[in-house]
Amino acid sequence: MEFAEQGLAAKIHDVMVSEMYADRLVGHISRDATAIEGREKVVRTTDEAYAEIATPFKRGRPKKDEVRPEKEPSRIEKQLGMTLNEMLADLPKGADIGGKKNSQGHSEHWIGYKLHMDVDDLGTPISALVTSASMHDSGAAISLEAATNLKVKSLYTLMDAAYNSDHIKTYITDAGKVAIIDPKKPKGGEKIPLAPAEKERYKIRTTVERTNSTIKDDFGGRYVRVRGHQKVTSHLMFGVLAMTALRIVNNFL
Repeated sequence: MEFAEQGLAAKIHDVMVSEMYADRLVGHISRDATAIEGREKVVRTTDEAYAEIATPFKRGRPKKDEVRPEKEPSRIEKQLGMTLNEMLADLPKGADIGGKKNSQGHSEHWIGYKLHMDVDDLGTPISALVTSASMHDSGAAISLEAATNLKVKSLYTLMDAAYNSDHIKTYITDAGKVAIIDPKKPKGGEKIPLAPAEKERYKIRTTVERTNSTIKDDFGGRYVRVRGHQKVTSHLMFGVLAMTALRIVNNFL
């Protein structure tokens, strides 16, 4: 419990990566999230609480002389003006219901969390964080980018279509890097493909998918027996730490 409260595994991982990559240049950072099933009950919002947060306005055009409040900024928009610690504190952490499409295009649902991760060209975990399962993958992009930039110097960030946001692109380019994001397919239109050079670089992003599978199959990510965000994060981060150490030994030492 004390290890979980102190975030010991994450702190050791940060130091390990920072020291090993101090004099190295990383070509590509690949980013993705994966489902983490938990053994917890979902804390559902009560009808009273929902009534307080629900908008009192109907959809569509406002009536004449109707004044509506300004739209609340999205999580990504808020993050642009936050420090890394503020971003991490703002992320949702309770176990809930998540859903996403798998590689075959079928919808999957689970109760628990999401593990968001950045890896280098060799599949070494550079940054990782755990959120509620329901949070969209893109909500962790800027937090991960900020955390990764503190530890390594890299040139490109590779992400799938779930991260296709102008705010995310701008944040990455402002840091002096290049964002390569798989384009979304517009409604009623055809998907605009990546440029040939970008398409070739984007192939490297499969490293993060393989890393996610390895974390689950070989480092305890598939069978989480503890409960609560702190303990689940500690469990997963010790797996990430062990995998990072193994990759560093195999590739650099």
